Amino acid sequence: MRFLRFGEFGREKPAILDDDGNIRDISSLVTDIEPKTLAGGLVGHLRALSPDAIAVLPVVDNSVRIGAPVGNIGKVIAIGLNYADHAAESGLAIPEEPVVFMKAVTSIVGPNDPVVMPQGSQKSDWEVELAIVIGTVARNVDVSNALDHVAGYMTANDVSEREWQWDHGGTWDKGKGFDTYLPLGPWLVTADQIPDPQALDLSLEVNGTSYQSGNTRTMIFTCAEIISYVSRLFTLLPGDVIITGTPPGVGMGIKPEPVYLRGGDRMTVSVQHLGVQNQTVHEYDPALLPDFTEMLK
Repeated sequence: MRFLRFGEFGREKPAILDDDGNIRDISSLVTDIEPKTLAGGLVGHLRALSPDAIAVLPVVDNSVRIGAPVGNIGKVIAIGLNYADHAAESGLAIPEEPVVFMKAVTSIVGPNDPVVMPQGSQKSDWEVELAIVIGTVARNVDVSNALDHVAGYMTANDVSEREWQWDHGGTWDKGKGFDTYLPLGPWLVTADQIPDPQALDLSLEVNGTSYQSGNTRTMIFTCAEIISYVSRLFTLLPGDVIITGTPPGVGMGIKPEPVYLRGGDRMTVSVQHLGVQNQTVHEYDPALLPDFTEMLK
């Protein structure tokens, strides 16, 4: 199944995308697509619906805003330098163990929401990635059954401010967690629809120019290996998100001179079977940033 959430930021409703491409409101069946409903067997419950039961669900106008496919995400774990050719373009050694950092949950937005650069940013960059959504508690899991803990997969854009990532000391988190710097979606595609997460094409364009084109088969650490490794560091809970690294072609690595995002740029971001994102980049404008007050009510 393909789950999504629609409506105003902080007030999204749950939905599914049916086989005809219609968005169908499932708010009469479930409160939201979030950790507690994923833990409660949401995927299995809705997968058991008959085509007739789905057909009578309300259809939503396709022009509606699409939010991140999962709400109330507890944590976002990111894996750096997970493609050898991306490590090379970054001038860094291939890691012997996964490089792990975190992105702030306040960086999460919908797939087509504005990306708003922080004040004075000159080195904001793009990174198409495969995102894993955890479906069941995972602690010290073995690689052999790690994928059993996956609810599904999403497209992600790990937008990164390179000056803050590299030039201000400390951890990568500084350049990774700005508001709007993690568009997710449009869909959460359930794990049964993606039998091999190591066989997915990824691509990213800026203003119609192709910069990134890769496949998850070239990951250094597979999805199963990542889940197993991270589950030894801290417990993974339903709704947690892991973004798994980016293939080559980021702006920072372009020769002879890097290319970074500027206001007005348009990004098109895609992972095979998981849907396409379209974002417009904006110079800093607080009026365009998410209003978190609705989420706190």
